[in-house]
Amino acid sequence: MLKFLFGIKDSETTFARRGFRGGENGRREHLEKIGPAFAAGYHAALDDAREESLTRRLEGMDADFRGFAYEGAAMALGLLDRLTPWRRDRVRSFLHGAGGAHTYMVHVALGWVVARLPGRISPRLEPLDPLLRWLVLDGYGFHEGFFHWPRYVRDGAHPRRVHGYGRRVFDQGLGRSFWFVEGGNIGGISETIAGFAETRRADLWSGIGLAAVYAGGAQDVELTALVAAAGPFQPQLAQGAAFAAKARHRAGNPTPYTDRACWALCGMSSADAAAVTDAALENLPAGGTEPAYEVWRLRIQKTFSNGKEMKR
Repeated sequence: MLKFLFGIKDSETTFARRGFRGGENGRREHLEKIGPAFAAGYHAALDDAREESLTRRLEGMDADFRGFAYEGAAMALGLLDRLTPWRRDRVRSFLHGAGGAHTYMVHVALGWVVARLPGRISPRLEPLDPLLRWLVLDGYGFHEGFFHWPRYVRDGAHPRRVHGYGRRVFDQGLGRSFWFVEGGNIGGISETIAGFAETRRADLWSGIGLAAVYAGGAQDVELTALVAAAGPFQPQLAQGAAFAAKARHRAGNPTPYTDRACWALCGMSSADAAAVTDAALENLPAGGTEPAYEVWRLRIQKTFSNGKEMKR
């Protein structure tokens, strides 16, 4: 019954259905495997949300796409938490269990829940980790760019339900969606971002870095071209790439591609890029004029902008 009411068809995520462009050199084939992996995790959680059985199904996924399955499962658990008032602890339990290693993907997945259910967003963020709760807005931005790209990507609309600093994190997620909308085409990505106000471009490039490493599918020459296309936004591109590296290493699912992409975008191995994000977490301010999440991002970007770590 739950799958009948809330199921997601694999066809909904195809390039043809969404009207996406690009996807040459095998990128389209690779990226189109991500939607079914997400849907598989989502439907697995709707079928049986018990941790043992759900984890067994998720861990059976290929390492390259396993994180997306966990993301899909977290979305389903988030929906169930919202729609069943007699039990609203599924996401919390998931984070304390198997989902903990995929905490970044779990928080991003809750942005899909925000996108699909009405209501104020801030009450949904308050119970979550003070730092990672911002990733919910990243997930919201990705969802809107992926499913409503003409409005948000082509027309550059702002989200009506997000204000202040949250719009910057939304743009990071929106930038992630460009990797799919443009099929990883570097020229298309660069042209699309150039069409946005200059104040939004840094966050969009951050999202591109995240997607280029985590979702992947690019060849080495394309990754090199991506760095050149980012121009002055290379530190933001590298910061997004480091976020992706940390997410994969924490989950235990880095791939050879993760390393190759980090060498291209960060000038170091994926393990070292992940370590940069850890070092930037030390003594984060609990309060201040800027959210700790932004201080975290700025510290990572500074590491890559000073040139000492880059080995291009």
